[in-house]
Amino acid sequence: MEINVLTFNIHHGVGIDKQADLSRIVQVIEKSQADIIGLNEVDKHFSKRSLFEDQTKWLAKQLNTEYFFSPSLSFKSKNTNKVRQYGNALLSRFPILSKKSHSFNYIPGLIEGRSLLDATIQIDKKLYQIMVTHLSLNPFLHRKQINFIINQFHKYPHPIIMMGDWNMKPGTRGWRKLTDKVIDSWHVSGMGQGYTYPASLPKMRLDYIFVSPELQVVKSEVITHSLNASDHLPLKATISWH
Repeated sequence: MEINVLTFNIHHGVGIDKQADLSRIVQVIEKSQADIIGLNEVDKHFSKRSLFEDQTKWLAKQLNTEYFFSPSLSFKSKNTNKVRQYGNALLSRFPILSKKSHSFNYIPGLIEGRSLLDATIQIDKKLYQIMVTHLSLNPFLHRKQINFIINQFHKYPHPIIMMGDWNMKPGTRGWRKLTDKVIDSWHVSGMGQGYTYPASLPKMRLDYIFVSPELQVVKSEVITHSLNASDHLPLKATISWH
């Protein structure tokens, strides 16, 4: 069996043309035929920039998927009872059996909060752990976040798929620590540089899909058919297992 996994930093639905349009995100995901989708920079009732929309719920409804949102930032609003949030999200065509959100807010209020979405899904009676994250640009915090993620691995006897905007380059210390434990999908099956940022003229590989060694990555590709959807390009991996 093969599944398609997609990671996409959607920039709260604002494309390189500065227009907010979630329907473009829907079109990208539909065309990719992705089964499991990890999203970064997702708003939930956050502000006028995203029309105070619960973007994860809206996308899941359009795509007919299950969903889970993991906040990295949360603010109380004076004008409404709803909490304003921003973070990572998971859309899945398979059942989501458990949902956890780990906060990386080591220095609250001083540096932008980060989080790890941690969910268990079921495919053909087999469990898989899905992690979605967007790591800090601060080197010290970045190391702490990677160490935390690596320490989660031993908790799960089933295969792990991790994805997101990792804010690192291939070959760096953080990348090497991760690839001692898991496989960088692009490293084993991608063609070319795998650049995903900026969408208009990609020159950096910031977005990654990592998988447990027991999984096989058949193909990896950067999706380039909708450059206006976000400031990042989505990365897709086709994964199989015995």
